[in-house]
Amino acid sequence: MHTEDDPTLPLPARRSGNALPDGTHLAEFQIRAAVGEGGFGIVYMAWDDVLKRQVAIKEYMPWSLAARVGRRVVPNADSTAETFALGLHSFINEAQLLASFDHPSLLKVYRFWEDNGTAYMVMPFYRGLTLKRALAKLSAPPEEGWLKQHLGHLLDALEVMHAASCFHRDIAPDNILLLDEGLPLLLDFGAARRVVSDRTQTLTAFLKPGYAPVEQYAVMPDMKQGPWTDLYALASVLHYAIPG
Repeated sequence: MHTEDDPTLPLPARRSGNALPDGTHLAEFQIRAAVGEGGFGIVYMAWDDVLKRQVAIKEYMPWSLAARVGRRVVPNADSTAETFALGLHSFINEAQLLASFDHPSLLKVYRFWEDNGTAYMVMPFYRGLTLKRALAKLSAPPEEGWLKQHLGHLLDALEVMHAASCFHRDIAPDNILLLDEGLPLLLDFGAARRVVSDRTQTLTAFLKPGYAPVEQYAVMPDMKQGPWTDLYALASVLHYAIPG
């Protein structure tokens, strides 16, 4: 997912007006702060009143298609209702898929549900730096052993995804989080964002030049996406990391 949806980002100085107020209760969770707002979702830091732990909650909120009316998220026009619904369905499918995975380098979803005209997924509150930020802090190229160690974890994670016929399709230095525990984590793959983008014909706006292979530009319909799409992107990340 894009870093604006990253639950590890510092608290924003200003809110867009789309986020729920601090203190709002959603099921057994109390929102403490909005920590990331993107074009298709909002991530909150929250407190689980039942299990007494800090979590992250991601809410489906495509601001170009919908508006906040109290707690509810409502399509802003009849013309956007169908696209909003498709994105919501994809968001739910993404949550179900992530919940089925069990790998330390893939996002874990504790639970998800639909309410208020939208949907929510609850995840651990991950702490760390994106690979892009971590590399920017280095005064020299990273060591080979360090790169190979992280690469091994990421390849294993992709193997789990690909075995389920699931493809990330958005691997880039700002979509890999280096956790404080030392493991790399693939941030989620924004399925809802892709569905909405396909529907509104603005997919290319979300591609990352230099990381997206040619088949993602959809210039040749017969060029299929698959595991090779992710491997190309991961190889591009490795190339970026070596010379900086």
